[in-house]
Amino acid sequence: MAEPDQRLYFLLQRAAHQLRTTVDRRCLAVAGVTTAQLGALFAVQDQPGLTQQELARILGLRESAVTALVGRLTAAGLLLKQAHPREHRAVVLELTEDGAAALRAGQPEIDRLNAELRTLLGDDGFVRTAGALHRLAHWET
Repeated sequence: MAEPDQRLYFLLQRAAHQLRTTVDRRCLAVAGVTTAQLGALFAVQDQPGLTQQELARILGLRESAVTALVGRLTAAGLLLKQAHPREHRAVVLELTEDGAAALRAGQPEIDRLNAELRTLLGDDGFVRTAGALHRLAHWET
């Protein structure tokens, strides 16, 4: 039997692509948003009034990417942009009712995905993988 592929970065890229395309398709079907959009909506729900710059930091994206993402979510009526109370060039983000409804619609699909991954990896493997991915996501070289 051949030894499993040990190219970790390559495997992470493939796994991320597989998960993103599968879950995007499922979230679009039930909530009308992608996983990236859900991530932004969850961040705004967790921290109402955060700025686009703060959202970029939370999501680990460039500000230009977040500007486009927020533009799409605002155009779809899922987020509101309002003037920042102290910084004249900044805006704060608020979830709309439609944005909250998209989160409610998407949450069961995210829960289903996590249950499927827990079954695939086993309870111990799920916890260990989540811990390892958390460390990688916050790794600074």
